[in-house]
Amino acid sequence: MIKILLADDHTLLRDGLRRSFESAGDTVVGEASTGEEAVALAKALQPDVVLMDLSMPVMDGIEATRSIREQVPGVRIAVLTMHDDIDKTRDAIAAGASAYLSKGTSFSEVRETVLRVADGETVLSPALAGAMLETATKARENEALLSDRQVEILQAIADGMSTKQAGRYLGITTKTVHNHLNAIYRKLDAQSLTHAVLGAVRLGIIDLNNVENEPV
Repeated sequence: MIKILLADDHTLLRDGLRRSFESAGDTVVGEASTGEEAVALAKALQPDVVLMDLSMPVMDGIEATRSIREQVPGVRIAVLTMHDDIDKTRDAIAAGASAYLSKGTSFSEVRETVLRVADGETVLSPALAGAMLETATKARENEALLSDRQVEILQAIADGMSTKQAGRYLGITTKTVHNHLNAIYRKLDAQSLTHAVLGAVRLGIIDLNNVENEPV
């Protein structure tokens, strides 16, 4: 028998889950309707597993997961959410969740996952695990598309530098910068510097977080 804390802002869903777990012989020690409440109850009740939704008021499930793992490290988190989103999956796992399931999952699979999480396992549904692997594989392929120097040049230009400034910043000549850019155009099938930058952003090779000016 394990102790479970339910964290979801939908009362009917919590009621259904509580009845199902209790029928299976498990104990639901508490219910939270906000992320902040989930953190407080996890600290007070010390459940074995928190079954956590991501979309909750006051504090979302990812932040609540992070707070619980920091403040009550012995408590495990299993996410049960409507979001079949790779970025949210990655964020939840990074925050400390040990499992990630969609709300379309059968109760028998939810309970099996909760039991495995309580035993110290990390569990992802096959579909989400496959999608995460595919995303990681594509990212590695895209990173290998350009050389390290070419990525540095393109990132510098995306950050607002001119080709001359990029060369000075990287300690190479402007001619070398242009030679690399010509190779980048071929590899990315780009017709201009702007197209090359945008193409690299779409592929996840560089980002635009530090942009201050348009590419020159």
